[in-house]
Amino acid sequence: MSTQEKTLEDVLAKQDTQKNNEIILYNDDVNTFDHVIDTLISACNHSAEQAEQCSLIVHYKGKCIVKTGDYKDLKPRCAMLIDAGLSAEII
Repeated sequence: MSTQEKTLEDVLAKQDTQKNNEIILYNDDVNTFDHVIDTLISACNHSAEQAEQCSLIVHYKGKCIVKTGDYKDLKPRCAMLIDAGLSAEII
């Protein structure tokens, strides 16, 4: 096995073992669409369009995955959502 093949194999194996976490945002009857959109833009680096789409999904479906990634990256983002009065969790 060549070095290049072994490196590719190592990368693929590492990707399989790394678990991506998700921030789930839940619907509530308290926050306005504008507040949710503004918070998603600042906490999750969403574009305005992406934040608006997520807010609509949350409103109509009850929840939405708003960010996926490494737990260390998601933890402060989720805390920002919660601090802003939104209902969110990392799974």
